[in-house]
Amino acid sequence: MAEETQARTPESGASSAPQDRPSSGPGGGSGPRPGGRPSGGPGGRGKFFRRKKVCKFCTEKIDAIPYRDVRLLQGFVAERGKIVPRRLTGVCTTHQRRLTRAIKQARNIALLPFATRH
Repeated sequence: MAEETQARTPESGASSAPQDRPSSGPGGGSGPRPGGRPSGGPGGRGKFFRRKKVCKFCTEKIDAIPYRDVRLLQGFVAERGKIVPRRLTGVCTTHQRRLTRAIKQARNIALLPFATRH
């Protein structure tokens, strides 16, 4: 019976588990990742290293956030017109409140749009 199985495998041309294809799926494949980087990141410690965000207004010592400075405010408003949360921007709590107030004032006098047109 073992001879019969060995004789049949070369005839079919395909084996049950091809050796030249990389294994796919979760946990499969011991080679490098698609990006070419090792999976451990720098030093092999974890997935990725995130730098601590520092408040832009505290570092530049800006106390009052002007509602007329549209370029400054646009950096904290998303493409759709929403105010970006402070966990994404890194702004401290007090400056986030002042920033929100300035954005709302700028919206009310039509310096910033409430929402984008789609």
